[in-house]
Amino acid sequence: MNKSIVKAVTAALLVSLTAGCANTGANYRPVVDTKGVDLNRYEADLVECQQYANQTAGAGESAAAGAAAGAVFGALLAAAAGGGTSRKSTAGVGAVTGAAGAAGQGENNQRNVIRRCLSGRGYKVLQ
Repeated sequence: MNKSIVKAVTAALLVSLTAGCANTGANYRPVVDTKGVDLNRYEADLVECQQYANQTAGAGESAAAGAAAGAVFGALLAAAAGGGTSRKSTAGVGAVTGAAGAAGQGENNQRNVIRRCLSGRGYKVLQ
């Protein structure tokens, strides 16, 4: 198997594993001004907002899709460039780049869902 493809797959797996960290994606706990807030109600609202965030693609799903799209794009670029460019290595670079970018975007999307959900319920989300 080509070393570039192995590197791309390894990088995509690392991004997916990193997505399982405690305060990422749908498990995100934003900083909220708790002055005058019923903390039991807040915890219940946070869980509901996190469930909404779970309905959007997270870092792992986004990384897989980004890796596939990046690999295809890299291979197409290599084909367009012609003879001296390796399709496999360019596809591998595209896969890694696509996975990393899409994973970050997937996590940001989930965090934004949680922030907007809590803000919509009247909480002052600070971060």
